[in-house]
Amino acid sequence: MNAPLAERVRPKSLDDYISQQHLVGKKGVLTSLIKQGFIPSLILWGPPGVGKTTLANIISQEVKRPFYTLSAINSGVKDVRDVIERAKKNSGLFTTKNPILFIDEIHRFSKSQQDSLLGAVEKGWVTLIGATTENPSFEVIPALLSRCQVYILNSFDKNDLVELLKRSIKKDDFLSTKKITLKETDALIQVSGGDARKLLNTLELLVENEDKIAITNKLVLEKVQKNTVRYDKTGEQHYDIVSAFIKSIRGSDPNGAVYWLARMIEGGEDVKFIARRMLISASEDIGNANPTALILATNTFQAVSVIGYPEARIILSQCAVYLANSPKSNASYLAIKNAQNIVRETGDLSVPLHLRNAPTKLMKDLDYGKNYLYSHDYANNFVQQEFLPDKLTNKKIYDPGNNARENKFRDYLKSLWKDKYNY
Repeated sequence: MNAPLAERVRPKSLDDYISQQHLVGKKGVLTSLIKQGFIPSLILWGPPGVGKTTLANIISQEVKRPFYTLSAINSGVKDVRDVIERAKKNSGLFTTKNPILFIDEIHRFSKSQQDSLLGAVEKGWVTLIGATTENPSFEVIPALLSRCQVYILNSFDKNDLVELLKRSIKKDDFLSTKKITLKETDALIQVSGGDARKLLNTLELLVENEDKIAITNKLVLEKVQKNTVRYDKTGEQHYDIVSAFIKSIRGSDPNGAVYWLARMIEGGEDVKFIARRMLISASEDIGNANPTALILATNTFQAVSVIGYPEARIILSQCAVYLANSPKSNASYLAIKNAQNIVRETGDLSVPLHLRNAPTKLMKDLDYGKNYLYSHDYANNFVQQEFLPDKLTNKKIYDPGNNARENKFRDYLKSLWKDKYNY
């Protein structure tokens, strides 16, 4: 029983694999590929503890391929090349027989490390499976990403996690000898942050010295140390602290923003991860109340990508303080959210004829573009006409925020449209 519970109950087949039905269910895309025996190079993207490593292992077993693994945390270019050389010796004559090279946390690989994989993937010496908690569009070099399919693994929901607990209690050789009752699971799930690995290891901690135990919320909160000081870049603290950081910016508190920034810096957080979050906040939380915020956040991302620690901390701090001190507006965020909801509810409404493109005579004969009014032909470069589908005429989507700049937007729109933008 030296191995932790999460390792002991790790699924060995697709039948034991919980969740991700869009990938490995009966009609899942990976299920179909596995049945065909053909697995392309792919990237598994999802939060910690949702089964990325497990799925990679299962795939290799299902298609009966040699399986090599590297961790981006402690592997260099030499390690990559050594594994590729070993894989080449086991590589079959056809792509479908290639060994699988699994790289955990591939987003931590440098450009040179990722470059060293390209030749092996291109020539079919290995089939690459990478696992990442970060958006591969930002963290995987384009040349490598273009040769991989990206599959998203979703967070476990409560039912998945409860099922995982029950299955572990029943099937694990050690836990099955104990009398364990799951009276309440909310606190257990909460402290795990949706991470299956952390959930199971917490359960094991609770029952380790007990022959009979009833799991309750009170028991979990009493026994589990909630205020972890250590900053874990792949665990719950990672997401909790960046959440506190962004909420401090949104709440216009530079003290809070700089404190949580310091927590991330002291924990060795990736500078680009921090800068990306500020980019999002600059648009979502500040928006057109201060458009310069997005420009500064973009420049910050570019600067820290070049500079790195320790100097990058100064640039990050400057941007965080600026964002916290900026006026706030989520009007643009709400507008696109509102528009997406309308699209989902109303479907693909037809583009009005006067707004349609008419590059051919037939289209012109069908009145495409007819009665369109060219704004620049009118006073102040404006003329009233409808730009929404007929069923959405006069539908309110964008509502300017209540701040100095967007109040000017509101006044401007009122002057043009009169009642249509009279909010």
